[in-house]
Amino acid sequence: MNKTCLLVLMFLTASSGALNAASTLTVTVNTSLIDGTDGSLDFQFNPGPLVTQPATVQILGFSGGSYGGSNQLNGAVTGGPLPSPVTINNTDALNEYFQAFNFGPSLRFTLSFNGPAIDAPDGKSTSGSVFSFSMFSDRAGTVPVLTSDPNGVAATVAVGLDGSLTAATLSPAVSVTPEPTSVALCAAAMGLLALLTSLRRRLN
Repeated sequence: MNKTCLLVLMFLTASSGALNAASTLTVTVNTSLIDGTDGSLDFQFNPGPLVTQPATVQILGFSGGSYGGSNQLNGAVTGGPLPSPVTINNTDALNEYFQAFNFGPSLRFTLSFNGPAIDAPDGKSTSGSVFSFSMFSDRAGTVPVLTSDPNGVAATVAVGLDGSLTAATLSPAVSVTPEPTSVALCAAAMGLLALLTSLRRRLN
């Protein structure tokens, strides 16, 4: 193997590690229709029904609205109250962070996923995990808002058995996007893979 191929392989290995080390998504919510509503937010990160690898999600950089009232933690949850960081592990059957919240015109936060299920999938687990974000127009968390889901779920992120993340929005007000750094790293890795393929063809 020539030096160029070796350098490309080394870079790809380093990039792959950086991509798997933590997967980061940004959640943006247009709450202008409920601006001023005295409601609540709910965040959960729960394992599947079978064997599930450990994983963690951090809620970071929360902005928008105001943070009055109580907050409740169930299961493997630490941190808060918002806008301080919140960490949720998937180690209990129910892992939930709930907080009373007064909605402003918009809100935004970052989700950072990591842990063995993300960094090093074992190929033996039989269930993934699911993160869910829900909104309610009352402080008790009983009246869903900005979503047709009866439980108030506005967005989910599923952690697959291969460590991949799959986001789904159940509310038209919510958008979930990967962080620009992650996108750039993915693009760079794909470009390097194409270069490596081309070099291999030339060598053959």
